[in-house]
Amino acid sequence: MIPSNDLSPAPFGAFAPNPAQAAIIRLAHATGLKRGAFRPWLSRLVNLFGAGPLDVPYQGASFRFYHQASATERGALFNPDYNLEELQFLRRHVAAGGTFVDLGANVGTYALALARDVGPTGKVIAIEPHPVTHARLAFNTAASGYTQVRLVAAAAGPTDGELMIETDGDNLGASHIVTGTPTGKAFKVPSLRLQRILEEAGARQVDALKIDVEGFEDRVLIGFFRDAPEALWPRAVVIEHLSKDEWTDDCIADMHMRGYVDQGRTRSNTLLVRG
Repeated sequence: MIPSNDLSPAPFGAFAPNPAQAAIIRLAHATGLKRGAFRPWLSRLVNLFGAGPLDVPYQGASFRFYHQASATERGALFNPDYNLEELQFLRRHVAAGGTFVDLGANVGTYALALARDVGPTGKVIAIEPHPVTHARLAFNTAASGYTQVRLVAAAAGPTDGELMIETDGDNLGASHIVTGTPTGKAFKVPSLRLQRILEEAGARQVDALKIDVEGFEDRVLIGFFRDAPEALWPRAVVIEHLSKDEWTDDCIADMHMRGYVDQGRTRSNTLLVRG
């Protein structure tokens, strides 16, 4: 198996699903097996017919999915409608030439899906601090041929500096900023204010933003809305609310006070637009 952070990985297509693996993926896509409860079982079954990642298309982009230890990559591999409601909402607010910002980009299931919508004249700013996950994001971006995607290897935070991140269990996608006592698995990553990230990327306005930073959303957004010029405030926002109990301040309520209104809610995310 090629390591996920190999600086010279095999080209896209080297890990195309074999016939048995492809049949399992098609079965999942066409049935209720694509639901989350079945995905770890499907992943183990696929692995019986060949260990390692799989190279597949997803949402118009090219991905190498390391599905064995990443819930996000399992979800996108086995469910063609993964996060589809959120993607459809974002697409209603992002057009060709627009700007989309992905905070906690993971391997690119939002960033690369929206890259096609903004097109070559647009801009996607994908922010992912975990070095292994960032390497996967970079590979998928290159494999997809998207030059409009700017990658940021840092965590968005309330200040410029450093933060500690760690991963609980074996789900790489659940890596999070340490706000309490770090474990022996925690390590430092660069931290940048969202306003600085946008300005250094040359963003003059933001059409849509998605943020999923595992309970650190309030530390990123409240200071940004307090300090950034309104020209940089996104028109539409998808924010994960599953870890809101870890917020020290209610950043959704703060957004409401600044004129944002709810447009929908999924199991994982709240959808807002600027009024």
